[in-house]
Amino acid sequence: MRPRSLSIAAVALLASTLAGCGTVNEKLSAGMGDYVPQWAGGLPADAPPRAGTPQYDAYMRERERKRLLPAADREKEEQAQKGATGATSGNAVR
Repeated sequence: MRPRSLSIAAVALLASTLAGCGTVNEKLSAGMGDYVPQWAGGLPADAPPRAGTPQYDAYMRERERKRLLPAADREKEEQAQKGATGATSGNAVR
């Protein structure tokens, strides 16, 4: 009977260890996703900020401001941003 109880204890220990890793990884994965590079499957560069952060509040205010603009003004602003982005990104690529 002794080897059987040892086997049961070993399986119980392994199962509890695995369950402990699962809960730790669940809590870490929410924050660690921000630090994974895009080439390794992380967030894309144009992803909105996470809810509950000051950056998210500013993002939502800007989004609401753009929503309230007339369509003609919105198009002009988007073209100006694309022109400014294209000028800076062209210098960075070599």
